[in-house]
Amino acid sequence: MEQQVKFDFWLMVPMAGLIILGLMAIYSATNGAGETILFYRQLAWGCIGVFVMLFVYFNDYRFIRDNSYIFYIIGVLLLVAVLIFGRKIAGQTSWVRIGFFSFQPSEIAKMSTILALARFLSEDETDIRSIPHLLIALAIPLFPAMLIMLQPDMGTTLTCLSFIVPMIVMAGFDLYLLMLLVIPVILMLSGFFNPFFIIGLALLLLLALVMQKKKFHLHQLGVTSAGLLAALFTNRFAAEILKPHQMKRIQTFLDPMSDPQGAGYNALQAKIAISSGGFFGKGFLEGTQTQLRFIPAQWTDFIFCVIAEELGFIGSALLLGFFLVLILRFIRIVFSIKNRFVELTFAGYAALLMVHVVINVGMTLGLIPVIGVPLPFVSYGGSSLLGNMIMVALGLNFVRNRRTIGY
Repeated sequence: MEQQVKFDFWLMVPMAGLIILGLMAIYSATNGAGETILFYRQLAWGCIGVFVMLFVYFNDYRFIRDNSYIFYIIGVLLLVAVLIFGRKIAGQTSWVRIGFFSFQPSEIAKMSTILALARFLSEDETDIRSIPHLLIALAIPLFPAMLIMLQPDMGTTLTCLSFIVPMIVMAGFDLYLLMLLVIPVILMLSGFFNPFFIIGLALLLLLALVMQKKKFHLHQLGVTSAGLLAALFTNRFAAEILKPHQMKRIQTFLDPMSDPQGAGYNALQAKIAISSGGFFGKGFLEGTQTQLRFIPAQWTDFIFCVIAEELGFIGSALLLGFFLVLILRFIRIVFSIKNRFVELTFAGYAALLMVHVVINVGMTLGLIPVIGVPLPFVSYGGSSLLGNMIMVALGLNFVRNRRTIGY
C-alpha cells in the first residue's frame, strides 16, 4: 500500500529560501539607515507566520473550505475599515496600525477572495456558463478590488484581478468567449500608453482570436474595433482619468530620462544596481547603490535590485529558481489532486504569485511601469508575508490530506 505523504518539501524549501533571501536583503537595505527595526519586524512576522502555518497545516481542510465565505466577509470588512480608520502612507490609505505593526488588509483580502471564488465555482449547482453565475463569480473578486481601488492602490488592484481568468476558465467557462469579453478591456487600459503600442497589441489580440477559431469572423474585427475605440478614448482623456503621479509613472516608463531626478529616479538607479552586480555580485552588505541609499525604500518594491547587486546573477537566478519551483509545485497540485476546490484555489494562487513576480521584477528592470507591487516572501511587509505563508500552509495541508481529498 502506498505510504501517505505527510510533508511536501517542494513547497516548504523554496518558501524558506525566499524568506531567508528576503531577510538578508531587508537587513542589507536598512543597515546603517536607521531602519534596522524593519528587519526585526519582518522577522517577527515570519515567526508569527510559522505558528499560523502550523494551525492551518494541522487543521481539517474542510474547515477551510466550509468557512471560505466567512474569511471573504472578514477580508471585505477589513477593507472597509481601512478606508475609515486607515493610516495614509505615500498617498495611499492601505494600512491599519496595530501597536508597533502596520497591517495591510488588502494582502489578506486577496487570499480570502481566492478561497471564496474557489468555493463558489466548485459548488455542484454552479454553472459558470450561465450569465447569473458568471456575474456572481465576477462580483466576488471585483467588489474587494473596487474597495482597494478607493485606497487608492492600483498595483494591488491589478493583482487582485489576476486570478479571475484562470479560475473561471478552469471552472468550465469558454476561453474564446472570455477573450471576446476581455479584449476591449485590455485595449482600453492600453490607451494610457503609446498609440503605436495600442495598434500592435490590437493586431496581436485579433490574431489570437482568429487562431482560436481557425477562421476569420466579422465579430472578431468588431470586438477589436470596439477595444480600439475605447483605447482612443482613454488615450485622449488620460490626464483626466489618471492621477498626476500615475501619469508621471507611465511617462517615465516610456522615457525614464524625461525626469531622471524625479519619477524616473528609482527605475534608473535600480538598473544601475542590477547591472553593477555582475555574475557573482559585490558581496553581502557591499552593494554601493544599496549601502549609499541611492534607491529610496529599497526594502519594498525595489528589493530585487538589492539581491541582484550584492549576490549578482547567481543570487538572482537562485531567487527566481525558488519562485519557479514553488509555482510549478502549485500547478502540479492543481493537476494531481482531484478535488475541485483545491484545483481552483491553487490555480488562482499560482496565477497571483506569477503575476506578482513578473510585475515586480519587470518594473525593477524597467520593462513594466512602476505600480507598487511587492515581491512575495521577499519584500518588507508583514501582512503580505503572512498571507503568502498561509497559502503555502494550505498547499501542505491539502497534500497531507490527499487521500481524503482525492489524489
